[in-house]
This record gives sequence, C-alpha cells and structure tokens, in this order.
Amino acid sequence: MRELTNDKKIMTKIGSIRIDGITKKIKGRTILDQVSFEAKRGRITAFLGPNGAGKSTTLRILLGLDRAGEGKAFIDGEKYSDYPSPLKVVGASFDGIGAPGDRTVYQHLKILAVSNGIKKGRIDEVLDQTGMEHKRRSKIGTLSLGEGQRLGIASALLGDPQFLILDEPTNGLDPQGIKWFREFIADQAALGKTVLLSSHILSEVEMVTDDVVIIHKGKILAKGELNRVKSEDETLEDVFMRLTKNA
Repeated sequence: MRELTNDKKIMTKIGSIRIDGITKKIKGRTILDQVSFEAKRGRITAFLGPNGAGKSTTLRILLGLDRAGEGKAFIDGEKYSDYPSPLKVVGASFDGIGAPGDRTVYQHLKILAVSNGIKKGRIDEVLDQTGMEHKRRSKIGTLSLGEGQRLGIASALLGDPQFLILDEPTNGLDPQGIKWFREFIADQAALGKTVLLSSHILSEVEMVTDDVVIIHKGKILAKGELNRVKSEDETLEDVFMRLTKNA
C-alpha cells in the first residue's frame, strides 16, 4: 500500500502549477470564488485582471503567504510550504524585494543562497544573467525601480528553479529592460521552465505568453491558449476589455 501511494505521488509531479477551487472570503466579502487553473511546464501563463480582481491574493495563497477558505494550490503536486529549500524549486518575484535598504545587492543574494543551501557561485551567474553585475556592491536603497525588479528576478533565479512566479515583472523597466525581459522569459520557457506571471502591460504579455487566465471580481472569466481565447481580429487587450466590461 505504501509503494502504491509513493507511485501515485510521483505521477503528480508533472511540472505544473495547479490552483483547484480556491475560495477566499474576508469579513463576509468574497475575494476569490472557485478559482481554478493550471500553468504548464515549458509554457508561459499570464494571469491577468484589473486592480482588486484577486490576482495577488491567489499568488499569496499559492506561495503560502495567505490561506484559502476552500480549495488548494499545488506546485508540482506539493504545497509551497512543504519544500525544505523552496528556492531550488520555486523562484518568485513578488511584493517587493523584502530587504533592508542598507544591505548590498550581493549581501542580499548571499543570505538567500546560504539559507537555501545554494552555492555562492550561483550569485555571479544570476547577476550576469539579469544585467546587475555592476550593482553587486550597491545598497538596495539606492536602486531604481527597474533595478529593483531585476534584483527580484535575480533572487527568483538563484536556485535555478523549475517554477517562476513573477508579479508585474516589467514594472519600472525602461524599453531596453522590457526587451531584455521578453527575451529572457521566452528563453526560460524554452528550457522547459513553468512560468506564471501577472502584468498590466497587455501588449507585452501578448508577445510572450502561451496561455492566459483572466480574472475579475474574484471569478475566472476566461482561460486557455491565447489563440483560442481571442479571435483572429482581436488583440489581448480587446479580449480583456470586452470580458471585464461585460462582467
């Protein structure tokens, strides 16, 4: 019986992020209503919605920062909190850098690496990958918004994780930085990574995403492959505006 259970557990590890029937209420108000979707291996899934739609709450529940009233959220068949070294499995850039302003970029990454059993040599690799090597001795408090975003992405990459969860990753990036991110995220998906991102810049999302999930007022309005969610003569922005307006 034990062997059968282990086999079943292994079968669930297919490199996907699954949100299953999540409901969340705060003071009697429904924040999330039976939210379900999947982000698949080797694909970029865009999680889209207006401000207050429930995106951040969903991601917080996925990362163990909040609790659902009903439903479950799994990363490769496991809860985020069950991973002993989460950075080796899940890289998240979410809700700010979360470090004192007088700490240097290198110190911040070193603390993350040591706490997750990651070799310090990986720090140089992610700094180079995100174009932040020249800022390694800079204090976090002196970074621009775009540089802070790149540091957040560097932190997410530190453990070379299978899963990337990025909230508004292009916020504050200049046109060159947005182009860099577009190429970077496409490369990650090509490597077989599972990418879940949220963004308000729909034109940029449309250029890179494979699948979309649109949420409004805590309910999923549409989900699936981008080309199936929109018609040939529609842009992603057209679809987004039509669905959220009708809702």
